[in-house]
Parts: sequence; C-alpha cells; structure tokens
Amino acid sequence: MVLEKQFISAEQFLEIVEQPDFDNRKVELVEGDIVDMPLPNPIHAAILATLSTKLNLFVTESELGRVLVGDAPFVLGRSAEGKDTLRGLDIAYISAERLPGNLPPSPLHVAPDLAVEIISPSNKAEDIEKKIEQLLDAGTTLIWIVYPDLQRVKVLTNERTFKLKERDVLTGGDVLPGFEIRVADIFPS
Repeated sequence: MVLEKQFISAEQFLEIVEQPDFDNRKVELVEGDIVDMPLPNPIHAAILATLSTKLNLFVTESELGRVLVGDAPFVLGRSAEGKDTLRGLDIAYISAERLPGNLPPSPLHVAPDLAVEIISPSNKAEDIEKKIEQLLDAGTTLIWIVYPDLQRVKVLTNERTFKLKERDVLTGGDVLPGFEIRVADIFPS
C-alpha cells in the first residue's frame, strides 16, 4: 500500500501553531509543509529596527499605506492539492489601495507591494530563492534582500535584479517614490 503525503492548508496551519508544542518555535507553511525558521541574531534585529523605522516614517507621513514587521503572515499561495504557502516577512509594505480598511487579526490574503528579507547565517539559499519566487508570483512588485555579512542589498522586481553596495542608495522605486536610504546606513556600525 502506498501512502499519499498529506499537505497542510493555511487554515490547518493556523490551528496547529496554536498548540503548546509550537510556543517557542518560529515556523512558516511552505507548499503544504511546516518549516522551522531560525531565531534572528542581534545584527538582524538592529537592521530590522533601522530599516523598518525609516520605512514606517516615510509611509506614515505620506499616508501611503502600512508597514508591517516581525514576520507578519501572508498567504502567498493556495492549491487544490492543499499545498498552501503562508510566509512571514521581516518587513512588508502594503499600499492603501491594496489594503483598504483595517488590518485583519488573521494572515493577509494580499501580497505586499514591498517585501524585505534580512538574511541570517542559518538561511538556506534555496529557501530564499523559493520565497522570492512565491512573492513575485503572488504579486509583490519590489523585494529587497539584505545581506548583513556582505553589507549589500539585492533588489528584485519581475523585470530586473541588481545589487547595491555600501556607497549606493537604496530607493523605493515605483513602489515608494521618494524613499531613499544609504545602504551603509542600514547596517549597524
């Protein structure tokens, strides 16, 4: 007898992670499978604080939408086979047009306009590449991948990818026109 693999839906995932076994675990749902995520280190936390504060001030002052931090959950994919994907993002920006009204108490079913991931030593390249693909497929327009060890930022859209070094300026492009920060200012000294 061949047993078929059972995949977990987004709804099942939300019930499972409420169990005591998951109290001290950070997890995501990737194509129907629960995946453990490592806890961030202090450098990661410092970059998160700097970049999210700058983004939030810019977005709030201009009344452009919402900035979310701390692995805000997004449903990035659904499938008939139950291979749903629910990912947490270090930083996400959602424009007011894409998120009318109040934030829900449950995962968002709209992709962010901007997604930011800060790479930790325990991140696997193939998982980051899969997450990028899932974000772009779900409708994310702009992605920043921040590399603390290299002090660089990789910028991705559906049309192009490029890398910025410390001396460069990271901008919001068409997603957040007018936003900019020197790459060197993102990293703790």
